[in-house]
Amino acid sequence: MRRRPLHMSGEALDALRSALVELRTELKIPLAFPKRVLKAADRAAARPDLDHEDATHLPFFTIDPSTSKDLDQAMHLERRSGGGFRVYYAIADVAAFVRPGSPLEAEARDRIETLYFPDLKVPLHPPVLSEDAASLLPCKDRPALLWQHDLDADGNVTESTVTRAMVRSRAKYSYQGVQQGIENGTAAESVALLREIGKLRENIEIKREGISVHLPNQEVTFKDGSFRLSYAATLPVEGWNEQISLMTGMAAAQIMIDSGTGILRTQKEQTDPQVVERLHKIAKCLGIAWDPGVSYAALVRKLDPKNRKHMAFLTEATTTMPKAEYTVFRDHQTPEHTMHAAIAAPYAHCTAPLRRLVDRYTGALCVAACADEDPPEWVLDALHCLPCDMARGKGGVADRQTLDLAEAAVLMHRVGEVFDAAVVDTDAEWDRPRMGKVYLADPAVLAKVSSTDGEDLCLGAKVRATLKVADPAADGDKVLFTVP
Repeated sequence: MRRRPLHMSGEALDALRSALVELRTELKIPLAFPKRVLKAADRAAARPDLDHEDATHLPFFTIDPSTSKDLDQAMHLERRSGGGFRVYYAIADVAAFVRPGSPLEAEARDRIETLYFPDLKVPLHPPVLSEDAASLLPCKDRPALLWQHDLDADGNVTESTVTRAMVRSRAKYSYQGVQQGIENGTAAESVALLREIGKLRENIEIKREGISVHLPNQEVTFKDGSFRLSYAATLPVEGWNEQISLMTGMAAAQIMIDSGTGILRTQKEQTDPQVVERLHKIAKCLGIAWDPGVSYAALVRKLDPKNRKHMAFLTEATTTMPKAEYTVFRDHQTPEHTMHAAIAAPYAHCTAPLRRLVDRYTGALCVAACADEDPPEWVLDALHCLPCDMARGKGGVADRQTLDLAEAAVLMHRVGEVFDAAVVDTDAEWDRPRMGKVYLADPAVLAKVSSTDGEDLCLGAKVRATLKVADPAADGDKVLFTVP
C-alpha cells in the first residue's frame, strides 16, 4: 500500500521548493532525458510499430485526476444480451513505441517508474510518448492492449482475453465528475455501470478475503507563517475504478500461469505469531477493537481511513506485513507460491505501462499467450532481471521522504513542545529497544522516537514525547521525538 501523492498549495510549494530540490538531489533523480533518448522518442512517436485490429468503434472513456496527461487505461462497459456484463479495458501499448535495444528501452530500465513529487513529475518515458503519442488521450487513435472481460450477473469473470487493437477514447473524465454524474443520474450508461460492476467486484473481494485500502489524500497548506497538514477522503468511484484494474491484473496472472511463462506480484501470508501479536498491540494502543478470532483482512475492511487512528494503524501494519515481490517463471516451471496475500489471488502488474516498467513485459506475455504464440524473445531476455530492476525503483522512498519533509514543515515551529503520543513501533529485534515510532493524534503524524533516559520503549505505551527535531532541510532525521 503506497502513500497517495502528497499535494501542496502554491504557498507551501514556494516555501519548501528548495527542500524538494535538495531531496531529489540526494536521491539522484534524473530530471532531464538525454538528447539521444529524446530523439529516439521523437522517431518512435512518428513511426510506431502497428499491427493492431480496429476497435475505434468502441466509445472508450478515461478516468484520471483532472490534470493528468499520461493516461494508461480507458474502458467501455456494457450489459451482455444474455445477462451479465462485458468490460472492455484498453491499456496503452507502450511496446509499440519502445523497441528492444533502443535508447528508450535502456532509459526505462534505468528509471523503473514514474516518480511523483508535489511540485513536479519525473516520467518513466519522455513526454512526447507518455503524455502524447502513447497516451490514451480523447479523440485520438491510439495503439492499445485491449482486454475483454466477460462477467456473469454476480460480477464473476467467466472469460478474459487480450489482443492488440487501435482504440479511440471519446472522453476524459475526472473522478469528481464521474462521481457526481453517477449520483445525480446524468452519467452515460457505460459510465454508470462502473458503480454496479465495481460494487459486485468489491463483494467478490470480500468473499475471497482480499484487502483494498484507500488512504485519504493529503495536502500541505501554508498560511500566516505556519504549515498545516489536512486529509480528504477518497471517492467511491476511485475504488470501483481500482476494481477494474485489479480484475485485469488477476486475469493476467492466470493467463501467464496457464501459459507457463510470466512475472507475478506475490505476497506471502503473515503467519509469525509474534508479528500478529505485535499488530494486536498496535491496534490496542490506538484504541482499535480487534476481537479474538477476527482475521486481519476482516479487521481492515471495518476500518475507516478517514479516522486518523485507523490510518495510522493501516500505515504501520503495512510495514509489518510481508513485503510484496516479483516472482518470475518460464517453461511451465510454475513457482510454489503464486498468491498475493492482500489481494487473495494470483496477481500481476499490467495496467500502468506508461508509469511502471514491468507492465510492458506482462502485457506482451499475455497477448502472446492469448494468440497461442511463443513469448517474445525480448521479454524472455529480460524476464529474470525484472525483479532486481523493479527493486531499484525509488517511488517508495521518494514518497516516504516527501511526507517526512512535509511533517517536518508542519512541526518546525513547535520544537521543544511535549505531545501526547502512542508508541506504535520499536526496534524490538534488540534486547533493549530504544528507538521506534510514535503516533500523534494532533497533528496526525507518525515519526521516529528515541528513549534518552535509558528506559526501554514499550510497544503500545502511551507517552509524553518531546519534539527534539523538526527541520525540512535536515540531512538525517527530519522529525525526531524523545521520551521522557
